Amino acid sequence: MKFNKLPSLTLVAASLALSFAAMGSAQAAAKVVINNLNAPGVGFNDPTPATPVGGNTGTTIGQQRLIAFTHAANIWGATLTSSVPIVVNAQFTPLACTATSAVLGSAGATQVFADFPGAPKAGTVYSYALANKLYGSEISDNPGAQINARFNSDLGKANCLAGSSFYLGLDANEGSNIDFVATLLHEMGHGLGFQTFTNGATGAQFAGYPSAWDHYLLDNTTGKLWVDMTNAERAASALKPSGLSWTGPRVTAAVPSVLTATAELRVVGAGANSPSGDLYAVGEADFGPKLDQSPLTGQVAQVALQADSPGSACTPFNAANAEAVRNKIALVNRGTCGFVVKVKNAQNAGATGVIVADNAPGAVTGLGGADPSITIPAVRVSQADGVQLAASLTRANGNTNGTVAKLQRSRSSLSGADAQRRITMFTPNPYQPGSSVSHYNTSATRNQLMEPAISADLTHSVTAPTDLTFELFKDIGW
Repeated sequence: MKFNKLPSLTLVAASLALSFAAMGSAQAAAKVVINNLNAPGVGFNDPTPATPVGGNTGTTIGQQRLIAFTHAANIWGATLTSSVPIVVNAQFTPLACTATSAVLGSAGATQVFADFPGAPKAGTVYSYALANKLYGSEISDNPGAQINARFNSDLGKANCLAGSSFYLGLDANEGSNIDFVATLLHEMGHGLGFQTFTNGATGAQFAGYPSAWDHYLLDNTTGKLWVDMTNAERAASALKPSGLSWTGPRVTAAVPSVLTATAELRVVGAGANSPSGDLYAVGEADFGPKLDQSPLTGQVAQVALQADSPGSACTPFNAANAEAVRNKIALVNRGTCGFVVKVKNAQNAGATGVIVADNAPGAVTGLGGADPSITIPAVRVSQADGVQLAASLTRANGNTNGTVAKLQRSRSSLSGADAQRRITMFTPNPYQPGSSVSHYNTSATRNQLMEPAISADLTHSVTAPTDLTFELFKDIGW
């Protein structure tokens, strides 16, 4: 990124491979231009034959990828307003991944600007595309693409989430695959300004200037905005799970219409070490029925040692465990396999619901994954709460004591929001470069486009009452 405090007004025509705008729509207010950087035969130019899917009429992989990009660009074009075309450099290229996780894409602004005519706040940096919009014309003395975006060309290979692939349909019907349109919308969102340019790991501001974001990031444990903090205070704030709130008025006003009540687990039948009335914070699953539609009360039963590992539920339940969880809520351990595998095994054994206990300390987040055959609710609890729940299940003589829990929605708090109903940001400890701070909290429900992972239940909406992304953009100047 380049910092220009006083940009020149030089205009340079760009040579672009493809140009897409939301043509024919009364809402179209910004033109998004896609510059395909892939060489012939790869990425967006991949000639591999493909069958049209989900409204995508392309007949090769490359064509379908570009059509999906067109669709995502048109969504942003119809939502934003700018007199300056928004240019995106895009390519498929290898990105970090392992057999169990992968970076789907990365994107960001190519330049930032401050103290230009039209800037809402003095001495503050804004992303290139937003600066152009606010300035009213090309702002840079070195014009070019405002956004660089990359997507993982290794996805689905043996060493990169083997068996996974981008779904290229336009209908958000990705099933167990990864919705490419949602991924595109997410990455373009970063380039449009959904990011802070302040270094969350060190707290250092970019070129000594606060980001537009710093005016709206509030440490809800100290009551201080990032713009008013020292570097050390910002670095500490970035490590407080659920401790960093967005205070922008547009987002805050929309939060009650977008986020649902917090999921919670309440003990309603006393166990030996968990008195009746104990309340546990939980993360909700992306799959299976939601608790607002299907609150569940039942006895909790812990899954014991199996051939796979202690209580991980990664293999079909043996007879003893199946008998233990039948018509009860199964308590299982995180680890070894995916969440949907655990829940499906418990469901097949007759469980009415599942509680997944974390296997390491940390903030509670949701359960990712997709499996339309799962029909029981599932939640996740912290490691400490899992230990307490497990301890409550057995009397001193070793018999089950009848701990009964209720999985439900809170009547007072909103998921992903603080006590004042402001949405919180993603601030795990330890710090996660590229993810921390510049995303919404993963505890938000409904799931938000700008969380650090693409959830299976996302639509392609970027506006309230479905999504808070555009509301944050309006807070910073869009």
